[in-house]
Amino acid sequence: MVDINELARIGNDQFARLEEAAEFSVTSTTVTQGQEWPAAQYSGAMGVPNGQDISPQLSWSGAPEGTKSYAVTVFDPDAPTGSGFWHWSVGNIAADVTELAENAGTDDGSGLPAGAFQLKHDGGGPGFIGAAPPAGHGAHRYIITVHALDVEKLDIPEDASNAFFGFNRHGHTLGRAALTVYGIVEN
Repeated sequence: MVDINELARIGNDQFARLEEAAEFSVTSTTVTQGQEWPAAQYSGAMGVPNGQDISPQLSWSGAPEGTKSYAVTVFDPDAPTGSGFWHWSVGNIAADVTELAENAGTDDGSGLPAGAFQLKHDGGGPGFIGAAPPAGHGAHRYIITVHALDVEKLDIPEDASNAFFGFNRHGHTLGRAALTVYGIVEN
């Protein structure tokens, strides 16, 4: 097993320079905190054997008072890009929604709740793209975050970058719930 805390010590904490936010809870029937992604959550599109690019099931509870919507992100801070890799970004999830089904991140967005949108992942396509750390690069962390926001809607273009989404999201963040899993591809 990979020690997630040891990986975290190497840096690139996406929340380190942001204002503190209330914590709440996120769970999953697909993935477990500190464990490796199941095969289906690896990326077949990026050549990982048995990868299926299926987004994980997520449920959350205990969001702070005043939450008007949610956003969900999956981020790999250990990707050899200098800026990490965004695997999934979903916004405008209504405040009464507290779950995303497994495979909600299909390319066409048909599994998302009404009114929600997803941006392109950093591989350039729509929807969720699974884990694909370069072979022999070691373990990568995948930080699954549910962001509780103080606005019903983030009014950003559908072709916005993940950085632009983050900039607009963080200014409205009341709370965060995070779950960290890891991925590794052997030589």
